[in-house]
Amino acid sequence: MIYLDNAATTRTKPKPVIRAVTSAMEEMGNAGRGANEAALNADRLIYDTREKLCRFFGGEDPRQIVFTCNATESLNTAIRGLLSPGDHVVTTAMEHNSVLRPLYEMEEKGVTLTIVPADECGRVAFSDLDAALTPGTRMLVMTHASNLTGNVNDLTKIGELAHERGVLFVVDAAQTAGFLPIDVRASQIDVLCFTGHKSMLGPQGTGGMYVRKGVTIRPLKSGGTGVQTYNKKQPQQMPTALEAGTLNGHGIAGLGAAVTYIEETGMEEIRRKELALTRRFYEGVKDIPGVTIYGDFSSWERVPIVSLNIGDYDSSEVSDELLTSYDISTRAGAHCAPLMHEALGTKERGAVRFSFSIENTEEETDLAIEAIRQLKTG
Repeated sequence: MIYLDNAATTRTKPKPVIRAVTSAMEEMGNAGRGANEAALNADRLIYDTREKLCRFFGGEDPRQIVFTCNATESLNTAIRGLLSPGDHVVTTAMEHNSVLRPLYEMEEKGVTLTIVPADECGRVAFSDLDAALTPGTRMLVMTHASNLTGNVNDLTKIGELAHERGVLFVVDAAQTAGFLPIDVRASQIDVLCFTGHKSMLGPQGTGGMYVRKGVTIRPLKSGGTGVQTYNKKQPQQMPTALEAGTLNGHGIAGLGAAVTYIEETGMEEIRRKELALTRRFYEGVKDIPGVTIYGDFSSWERVPIVSLNIGDYDSSEVSDELLTSYDISTRAGAHCAPLMHEALGTKERGAVRFSFSIENTEEETDLAIEAIRQLKTG
């Protein structure tokens, strides 16, 4: 199978990641739940991964790295734990349902929500973001890059705006962590939410958040922590405050190995290869009659995604045909990004998304181009 659904999850993980997970499953105890060597080794490995991630994202203190199951849990923790009835929050039409659904629920509880629209290319204007922030705005929460168009937002410019206005800046980095460099301090990010299973090249069920010092989030969960057992409330110190229950130590071992792999391989080299394949595919299909491509390709400061439709066909028909006739795996439908599809005019039929990883090849890319050409002419 030619796997071109990496924006959903990278299927092939680096060998060091696989070895780290299997080794942890053979040896790891429960971090914070004992003084035996297996438990202490788990403590050390998990803290080592915190340090790696803190450095990777330009943070200042590893204790501000919180582990979660994925970006969805991170975003829910930030949104529900920072907003209260009467607050005003701003987001955009580029967002995934991991942002939108918690915001809609908070809106029902008395939070005022403003959604900044996107244009027909899926772009959000900086001037519209600026205008949406009012003296009473509590939070700006938005994606670093669209999972549908691949368009990237300028975190540093937007972070500076939020900082000037005294607004908390929460970033969904699900599509960019591991692919684009992120510096939480340079971009003045208050909470960075990321997942481990996409461009981070780690296991599913891993992710986390970086929380700037001084930002206090109400816990999404409470329970066992291994410390302060007789305290009726969740401990307040980070990261324990936001990490109730046994952590996914096996997955975190893999995530730590993935960070090392990216650093040793070079994020810039990974990005160069993935964007070269993306551009090869885009150039190969953009002039095929009847093919419509979505997003802004005037710049290649983007993530490795190309979404398209063929003629009047429903996206699911095209994706199914690609799989059954050409053994090419893509993602069709709405991609959990309903407002983005409304902006692009694809609400009814969705789009077919091709997303590339370092494991893909030029030969696979050319076969995908030829498949689109044959589907159009056939």
